[in-house]
Amino acid sequence: MSHWYDTFFTELPNAFWRAAVTDDYTTAEVGFLVRATGLTPGARVLDLPCGSGRHSLALSRRGYRVTGIDVSTEAIAFARRLSLAENVDFRVGDMAAVPHDLRVDLAICMGNSFGYLDHEGTRRYLADIATVVQPGGHLVLDYGFVAESLLPGLQLEEPPMTIGGIEATSVNEYDAVHSRWLTSFTFRRGAEEHRGTSVQHVYTAAEVVRLVGEAGFTGTDLYGDPDGTPFRLGSPRLLLVARR
Repeated sequence: MSHWYDTFFTELPNAFWRAAVTDDYTTAEVGFLVRATGLTPGARVLDLPCGSGRHSLALSRRGYRVTGIDVSTEAIAFARRLSLAENVDFRVGDMAAVPHDLRVDLAICMGNSFGYLDHEGTRRYLADIATVVQPGGHLVLDYGFVAESLLPGLQLEEPPMTIGGIEATSVNEYDAVHSRWLTSFTFRRGAEEHRGTSVQHVYTAAEVVRLVGEAGFTGTDLYGDPDGTPFRLGSPRLLLVARR
């Protein structure tokens, strides 16, 4: 079964988002992951999907054993070039097909990737993640398209952005019948152009908690920022921490 993200994340969009995120931002997020889960030195981490590997690499530099998986061959090739001196197992793979050969202490789904799959796909993803997280381990979801974050300030029109020499323009649509945020992107750098449409399925925070609980996780904590601010209506994102 194909998904919209199979062909979306080529070099242009990947390079745009690599340039958009600062090292300080990644440091703050990784610090949150360690604090919120009590991750001990040498622990095993699954980063799925890992994108270009920024969390995987930062966690590895702190001494954790990391497996990073992403469907984008360009992103994985980029991450592997950076990881020559790091202890990271980067693999090309789909978040819809969680590998069952892993046993980890922490699984993370960062960078707004939660919500990429349809409802049944999301349920399978969480259930499969629960099979690889050891009892006593944790799951962390980063979800900027949770309803309490997206809908209060909803704006369909966004100005073009240029980051790292790449211009990104977007046309947004909210599919109220299916609770989906659809964005048609155009990325340009000189004569190069890439077009693609992203699909984000929108859940309330309570729905995400129920999905995580159905998958076998317990004790969910909800944050609105890596500094540990509690999640509330209007928070910029949902950071959910659950225990296995």
